[in-house]
Amino acid sequence: MDPRYPIGRFERPTSIDAETLRSAINTIAETPARLRAAVEGLSAEQLDTPYREGGWTVRQLVHHVPESHLNGYTRCKLALTEQNPVIKPYDENAWARTPDVATTPIGVSLLMLDTLHARWVLLLKGLDGDQWGRTFRHPESGDWRLDEFTAHYAWHGSHHVAQITTLRERAGW
Repeated sequence: MDPRYPIGRFERPTSIDAETLRSAINTIAETPARLRAAVEGLSAEQLDTPYREGGWTVRQLVHHVPESHLNGYTRCKLALTEQNPVIKPYDENAWARTPDVATTPIGVSLLMLDTLHARWVLLLKGLDGDQWGRTFRHPESGDWRLDEFTAHYAWHGSHHVAQITTLRERAGW
């Protein structure tokens, strides 16, 4: 197993049925609680442990998830309000090294994820059939439909939670 992808790499679906979409939305809704449970009881030393050799620390992962998901939420809103907008990518590794990542208590990012996902899930549950086909363009990965993007973010949260939980299993925490 590749420790970078404990649940496997994301595979972009060619089409998504209503049940798969409901499942993805439910996964997004559950992500904040799953992330909180994954880091419950960890010490500062454990939070500063990389989930794999050369990888981000648990602390960096906890701060990354709401940062990434805030960008994801914004991309959804842009796709719903503009015609195939070109979004701005960001350097996740540079963001993981900003001073706030080292100094902000993880509880702040966990709370941020709670409230962001409460809002995002309401948005996603309110979309109708045509809105799921709305798109945005990522300069590096091309056009994304909102339905496939929702599946991607369901995977994304689960992916990072699994990085933490597999570290905990390997380390016996």
